[in-house]
Amino acid sequence: MNNPLLQTIEALAKEKGIEPGVIISAIEDAVLTASRKYYKTNENLRTKFNQETGQVELFAVKTIVAEVADPDLEISLHDAQELYGDEAEVDMEIEFPKPTDVLGRIAAQTAKQVIFQKVREAERENVHAEYSQRIGEVVNGTVKRFENGDIVAEFGRIEAVLPRKEQSRAENYAVGDRVRAVIKSVNKNAKGPQIVLSRTDPALLIKLFEQEVPEIYDGTVMIRGAVREAGDRAKVAVYSRERDVDPVGACVGMKGTRVQSIIRELRGEKIDIVEFSEDPVSFVTNAISPAKVQRVSIIDDAERVMEVVVEDKQLSLAIGKKGQNVRLAAKLTGWKIDIKSEEEKRREVEAQFAGFEAAAGENEVTVVVPGVDQEALDSVSQAGFDTLERLAAASVEDVTTATGMDAETAERVIAAARDVPTQAADAGATPSEADTPPESDTPAAEDAAPAEEAVATDREK
Repeated sequence: MNNPLLQTIEALAKEKGIEPGVIISAIEDAVLTASRKYYKTNENLRTKFNQETGQVELFAVKTIVAEVADPDLEISLHDAQELYGDEAEVDMEIEFPKPTDVLGRIAAQTAKQVIFQKVREAERENVHAEYSQRIGEVVNGTVKRFENGDIVAEFGRIEAVLPRKEQSRAENYAVGDRVRAVIKSVNKNAKGPQIVLSRTDPALLIKLFEQEVPEIYDGTVMIRGAVREAGDRAKVAVYSRERDVDPVGACVGMKGTRVQSIIRELRGEKIDIVEFSEDPVSFVTNAISPAKVQRVSIIDDAERVMEVVVEDKQLSLAIGKKGQNVRLAAKLTGWKIDIKSEEEKRREVEAQFAGFEAAAGENEVTVVVPGVDQEALDSVSQAGFDTLERLAAASVEDVTTATGMDAETAERVIAAARDVPTQAADAGATPSEADTPPESDTPAAEDAAPAEEAVATDREK
């Protein structure tokens, strides 16, 4: 490696992080491209780097044939034997040296461009091969410049881009500031920096916990999920593999020292650490933290829908600012969460019961007839005469046949059913009001109400 050109190649290879052979191959390709532009022939040109002299040698390669069809590419066996003796055989290749010192300035410029392109491609291949295996890893860099809102950061000898959409809105940077981010992806064909960083990805939060909490690093405590709305709030579900270790306490640390360092790194982002549970009800209850849950019920197991009821005072806390708390809890647990206050749930249940009772009341009729027991009246309803209209339209024979009661009783029941609408119309009241005897201070007024008028429709609204 005493040759100056070889020393330059070695230094460039070390700087770019590529093999010297890649640069030598790039030089050979560059001289070959420049030679083809200069000679403008159909010859099969070939270049070779001479490590002894540090020169790139150019050859025109011809194939030995019995009969020449293309003089630029072939040589006859007779001519070849004159040059190399009896060793020359058909299908062998012979290299004829050609000068390279006549290529000129334009050819040299072309060679320079080719060398730079080849070296740059090799460098990008190395970056992709190395960092595609490090996706999800946290790296420390320095802000180098800004491009249309994107931050170009430098770590080591590599440039990476932190796009605007991957930046937390709570953060501002200046040139020279330190930035810690997670490698999100590696783009092989990008014109600019290939490595894409992120400050909003939940992977950054997980890696920060691994660095700050020894129990997570050694596997005693496991992170089972993490969701973020960068700059505002995050939720982390943790689980302990040992019964004696409190996963939440381990992540919080003594007086919150561990989680506070992560909050500072994320510029004040609030972090809720909740305990993971295999029971979805318990997990959702924990995920709604810091709000206290009264009860949780599964509405649709297949669609993964849950209803969560909290105290009236806890409703706004459970929902969070612009629905942030419940939205993060739903993303963390994988369940759709419908949060209601106790008052709202009570009104809903009352409305449901009122609807059920109203629907049931439409099909029920209770006929009160003096001298006829309730069992006989129930048999009337069960026989199909379950509304006043049906009972009033029935004949004595129909009722006796369907219920088995005697004709006198059936006649009294039918008469009472027919008499109810008439009494209600005369009194200007509902059937239930018509059943009520008029109030009077004298016993005679009470006795004036005939017993046959005591018929009512029981409809609970």
